[in-house]
Amino acid sequence: MKAFNENLKKVLEVTNEMFQVAEQGDEDRNDDSCGVLYGVVRDSAYKIKKMAEEEILKHKDKNKWE
Repeated sequence: MKAFNENLKKVLEVTNEMFQVAEQGDEDRNDDSCGVLYGVVRDSAYKIKKMAEEEILKHKDKNKWE
């Protein structure tokens, strides 16, 4: 697989880790400000994941995804 596709796959892996951290952080949080932080982490992960998935679709449309 080409490096530019591998990097997109890594981005998806990172966002999955971000979701897990946000979930665990919410369960273990000490106060409301921690909840805000984990909400931002979760929201950011959704946005990044969506962008990566859109980029993957572009690569597939151009027959550059393996």
